[in-house]
Amino acid sequence: MPVFINEERKQFHLQGKNTSYIFSILKNGQLGQLYFGKKVRHRDDFSHLIQLPAEPLGNASFPYEGDPFFSLEYLNQEYPSFGTSDYREPAFVLKHESGSRTSHFTYKGYRLEKGKPSLDGLPSTYVEDESEAETVTITLEDTVSMLEMDILYTVYHERDAIVRSVQLRNQGSEPVVIERLLSASLDLPHADFDFLHLHGAWIRERHVACLPLRKGLQSIDSKKGVSSSNHNPFFALKSQEASENQGEVYGFSLVYSGNFFGGVEVDAYDTSRALLGINPFGFDWTVEGGCSFQTPEAVMVYSDSGLNGMSQTYHDLYRSRLAGGEWRDKERPVLINNWEATYFDFNEEKILGICDAAAELGIELFALDDGWFGKRNDDTTSLGDWTPDQNKLPNGIKGLSEAIVGDKGMQFGLWVEPEMVSKESDLYREHPDWVLGVTDRTLSHGRNQFILDMANEEVVDHLYYTLENLFSSAPISYVKWDMNRNMTEIGSASVTARRQGEVSHRYVLGLYKLLDKLTTRFPHILFESCASGGNRFDPGMIYYMPQTWTSDNTDAVERLKIQWGTSLVYPISSMGAHVSSGHNHQTGRVTPLETRFHAAMFGAFGYELDATGFSDEEKETVKTQIHFIKENRRLLQFGTFYRLLSPFNGNDTSWMVADQEAEEAIVAFYRTLAQPNPGLVRIRLQGLDPEALYEINHTEERLYGDELMNIGLLIPPIFNGTVATEQTRLKGDFQSHIWKLRKVN
Repeated sequence: MPVFINEERKQFHLQGKNTSYIFSILKNGQLGQLYFGKKVRHRDDFSHLIQLPAEPLGNASFPYEGDPFFSLEYLNQEYPSFGTSDYREPAFVLKHESGSRTSHFTYKGYRLEKGKPSLDGLPSTYVEDESEAETVTITLEDTVSMLEMDILYTVYHERDAIVRSVQLRNQGSEPVVIERLLSASLDLPHADFDFLHLHGAWIRERHVACLPLRKGLQSIDSKKGVSSSNHNPFFALKSQEASENQGEVYGFSLVYSGNFFGGVEVDAYDTSRALLGINPFGFDWTVEGGCSFQTPEAVMVYSDSGLNGMSQTYHDLYRSRLAGGEWRDKERPVLINNWEATYFDFNEEKILGICDAAAELGIELFALDDGWFGKRNDDTTSLGDWTPDQNKLPNGIKGLSEAIVGDKGMQFGLWVEPEMVSKESDLYREHPDWVLGVTDRTLSHGRNQFILDMANEEVVDHLYYTLENLFSSAPISYVKWDMNRNMTEIGSASVTARRQGEVSHRYVLGLYKLLDKLTTRFPHILFESCASGGNRFDPGMIYYMPQTWTSDNTDAVERLKIQWGTSLVYPISSMGAHVSSGHNHQTGRVTPLETRFHAAMFGAFGYELDATGFSDEEKETVKTQIHFIKENRRLLQFGTFYRLLSPFNGNDTSWMVADQEAEEAIVAFYRTLAQPNPGLVRIRLQGLDPEALYEINHTEERLYGDELMNIGLLIPPIFNGTVATEQTRLKGDFQSHIWKLRKVN
């Protein structure tokens, strides 16, 4: 039983596999936070965890006359408001018809249910059997404004995650305006944490930043209309001594694909408040009488085994109880994408030539990228007109796909960018009012394109019928769904002036509605999300599309940092990763084919180059690579991932994946730059059976699990600057090596 309720004292204790989350009802009827951390035994009274000051507080405000001890400024809370003696960042701000922003929600009751309810119109984690989890819903009420608020908490029996969301209901007749309604707030009793988050830019996504907390507010956010490549909707608070494998870590992740805010405030008493939800900047939402508003889900994870422990909880939850559909548990096909091979310059003959070469190598799926429709010879035209260019594809998508599927024995995939429109398009000429933007200003463009107004139901319906016709017209097994610009001049002709602050969120809801209909209609299609690479890599998209194009940067060396950072919260199966040409298109760096493969193999694997250009030797190498992937992809895509040596801390990177039973493992090592006369390096592994003996492929070595984890695995000989021998394996810049370990007893 993971949820205990002390009825008389109104205390709630949620127990996960290794965690406890305890909160109660305070003297004033609000929710108080008591504890979140490593599992503790249940007891009939946790009142001793409520820490009131022993002496009257100076320069504080107090809700009760004559009581100088009870002040919300001092107490840990679950879902704090502003203006009633707490001056820290609030979880919500509501503007009432009177103009007042003062609210006072007090406890009304609770509901306990097995399993986990879904959220209306929003992606959410789920259960396959109601015995997996329990959900407690705390109902609060503001009797003056006739509002009710449900705070939902789900705890999984075998996971260390608390899933939270909030629903606000207007029971009265007067409208209320939401100015802030975050998904989660958590008060922690101290501030001895490092604030870790993922930052970046286009082709430099999800780099790790980690700095000690300081007094005041430190935050990350997006105002771009998408979750963005600048900051991911995730952060962690880690104890300052925590590492990948030990120490306390609290993770916070938002299941949402639009503007978000995440932050931590350290107050005057050195306590910390973590907050996560829809970004209040540029947002408001009017809730009329009888209506409600639902926030996205926030997923909070606790680990006492370091960052790897936190990540593995997120990986397991997001891979198996957030992603859905037929492709959730299926091994992903080895694909080849023509973008970096041809860009816009191709015809049917060239495409079929690439497919001939790819089929010979053992590649299973061909993905046709941008340039197949309208008059799309560059990025200035035709978005919105999803009809094949007869000059390039005289037999259309149907003819091309049938030739690839029927004659080449491969699957066929297609790139689309449905949320966008070019001014030079039939769609724009017919419906200029369908463009997202304001009517009294010049509209900015990005990549020579504009955004369709997904807040408009007509637009969503049009896109569904257009794409439904396209996807059903040919044997399409894979769709790459792109979105190549951020929102500017945000406005919609489909809503009133009073509701323009709702547009960015309405856009996201429209997108989710469209994706829900399409993925339901085409369950056999493997959808991959993309937004200029990783500009919308978030849990909300994973709910509909089990993998995301991790970055437009295909450089193997840069991908080490990008994929390392992404793995902090997202499973390996969700990361699209391709081997591109040796002379990289984004950095100009030249890297060995082997290193490119070793980086890309830890993800949803494919190639992005011209397969007709391989030498005979390269063909044999690629055949060997593809054979290895097919033999090991269940382990690579669905095994337990461990980070070992960080690319952010030095010249070397290492990570590994092991199966649940510790029968097999694959370990990778990467050295960025050659060093003169280097020393020996041992990598301490993780996740093995300490009592088992493991054989290491292509060697005579057999080592016990405890040796490999405590002493380490010695990397192969590195050129030391004199004479390379037959044993020398790593020579020059950008070198890598992998090991396959298999239990033999």
